[in-house]
Amino acid sequence: NAAEGLVRELARSTEWRVVGLLDDAPRKQGRDIHGFSVLGPIATVSRHAEALGVTHVVIAMPGATHTVRKLAVELCSAAGLTVLTVPAIADLVSGRVSVSSLRKIELDDLLGRDPVKLDESGLNQLIRDQTVLVTGSGGSIGSELARQLARFGPVRLVLLDHSEFALYQIEQEFVRTHPELDCRFVIADVKEKRVMEQVMQTFRPAIVFHAAAYKHVPLMEHENAWQAARNNIMGTLVTARAAQIHGVRKFVLISTDKAVNPTNVMGASKRVAEQVCEALQIGVTQFVSVRFGNVLGSSGSVIPKFQQQIAAGGPLTVTHPDITRYFMSIPEACQLVLQAGLMGKGGEIFVLDMGEPVKIADLARQMIRLSGHDESEILVEYTGLRSGEKLYEELLADEESTLPTPHPKLRVAQAREVPDGLLSELDAWFRTDDLKSEQAVKEALKKWVPEYARQDVPPADPRGATTAAQNMAITSHTSTDHWAE
Repeated sequence: NAAEGLVRELARSTEWRVVGLLDDAPRKQGRDIHGFSVLGPIATVSRHAEALGVTHVVIAMPGATHTVRKLAVELCSAAGLTVLTVPAIADLVSGRVSVSSLRKIELDDLLGRDPVKLDESGLNQLIRDQTVLVTGSGGSIGSELARQLARFGPVRLVLLDHSEFALYQIEQEFVRTHPELDCRFVIADVKEKRVMEQVMQTFRPAIVFHAAAYKHVPLMEHENAWQAARNNIMGTLVTARAAQIHGVRKFVLISTDKAVNPTNVMGASKRVAEQVCEALQIGVTQFVSVRFGNVLGSSGSVIPKFQQQIAAGGPLTVTHPDITRYFMSIPEACQLVLQAGLMGKGGEIFVLDMGEPVKIADLARQMIRLSGHDESEILVEYTGLRSGEKLYEELLADEESTLPTPHPKLRVAQAREVPDGLLSELDAWFRTDDLKSEQAVKEALKKWVPEYARQDVPPADPRGATTAAQNMAITSHTSTDHWAE
């Protein structure tokens, strides 16, 4: 159907000339659509493209799964063709989208997954006519959560961030896109007890989504270890307690796959933040944590970095040939966070189905091809793993298991018990304003998270032994594979 509508439009265009169609369905092969033949299956694209002098191919399969579309893209890319795709079939058929909306294949088309099925009715009951607070609302995750919350009709949306510029940007967007919605924009530090209590008392949110955190792995690993611990642990403790005191019904912590068997300060601090929420599960407030991996296109993530490097002519820097990460789109991650928030009854750690892990090196090569280049023009360069980095991320710790939920993309982790006296120990640890050394921070994290495999020196370069100068360079290299807002 998509191809039929597209061929009809292309026939009226002076810019395009259709030479044929490909389809895997045997019953369609040999038939004509508007005078153009179905030449054969998609796997024959290279042969037909060469015979007919084809330069461009349009993948008109909006209803197919991502797996099927990804295979089609790979076959067309291998044939040296410029690959385009069409918008959703509903838009084509309705006439809202024309040939001018043909676009190049993007990374989201390859790494994205099939749409999330949400309990729309349940989310309406949870959010409609309620006041909802989002911390870290200027970041990639926090801002997308705010966008998705807006469509369920909250009576008030309170967007809080420490960054004036980030909050200004989301304010300008919401003034334009949701003028009817009562939005409040609050500049605050989640570590400040009196401020967070005042926010809770003033706005009385029924639901809190806590996305505020430091998440850049190498940056949080050494001289910033204490700040990472304060922001991720103390910030969660202060905000969660304020929510509890002021009767918040549900508190949802945004966590990370790096909290599983952590090898870095960021991941270990997020695991302690999860434990804080578990330990506070004693009153009416339901505390829920949600873990997921890398999100596509977030500021500071690998995708924008690769795009910048391609624009500069390369090389694309990858830390290790075998390094892998899980990816999902920001909208999908936030939809599943909302779904987990709805399903959670208190004390759970939800784990999102992140699909199959992706090799960062393969991702780099895909981006090179999608940009119209090949690896002879833009090189991939390996720089060596940095301090705190793993080759592979895990979504569950070794001693944890998961239980299924009614939603196919959500499972519940059965985590280790929270250490006795955790909250009182954290109170004592944060009571003084003394700047704690990296060593002291890592020792404390190891006590609370026994599975934390702390690293005090950068790991070796995969190309061989490194000198101290090389280690220094690797440590300070811009991140290309962390999970970050």
